[in-house]
Amino acid sequence: MQETETIREICSRKSVRVFSDEPITPQERDTILSSALQAPSAGNQLLYTVIDVTDAQKKAALADSCDHQPFIAQAQLVLVFCANPLKWHDAYRLFGCDPRPLGAGDLMLSVVDAAIAAQNAVTAAWSLGIGSCYIGDILENRETQREILRLPAQVMPAVMCVFGRPAESQLSRPKPPRPALTRMVHENEYRRMDEAALKELLSYHFGTDAFEDRLRAFWQRKYESDFSREMTRSVAEWIKAFSG
Repeated sequence: MQETETIREICSRKSVRVFSDEPITPQERDTILSSALQAPSAGNQLLYTVIDVTDAQKKAALADSCDHQPFIAQAQLVLVFCANPLKWHDAYRLFGCDPRPLGAGDLMLSVVDAAIAAQNAVTAAWSLGIGSCYIGDILENRETQREILRLPAQVMPAVMCVFGRPAESQLSRPKPPRPALTRMVHENEYRRMDEAALKELLSYHFGTDAFEDRLRAFWQRKYESDFSREMTRSVAEWIKAFSG
């Protein structure tokens, strides 16, 4: 792999869940947010809205609603990247157009825009010495998240990221490994993997010793968990809001 400063930052960045007490400065906050807005987006529409959660009670509520994770409330910066095609739809309607109803395609395009912007934010933050962690649990508990953030039915909290300066324990913790390119990159067309190929791919996660036992434990802990089922329910409700 070739190396540049940007590539080193991308490859060294890891999730941080324990933060020091040192604050993020206003200038650093603005740099992180400005970097997010420089991300590519569909038709340069920026089909997202960023909610900067500064209220301590709202942070605590999100920490509770997002699978009871106290470190969320302790983060120096909490950003929710909302998929938001509604603002364009409102503009079309208010300025003399006759827009079709928003649909699932509009939602998915907006989710992609929001996720790309979020990745710009976490990469910029890391270059400033600021760690971050994606919180996938923002996709759970749709009704609660709508109440906390006062979201319209067609504005979805697609991504939440929390930021802070890493505690020393986080800096010294090794980054989790990644699989070989040959297993992640398919040339020209998708190829479904057989048992041997899947074991080779997933060995980066589970190792080779007791592979099946570790895979089954992970399946129970993640895929069959209550939070995974709730996320599926909640996302289905968001999609329903764009389907009729």
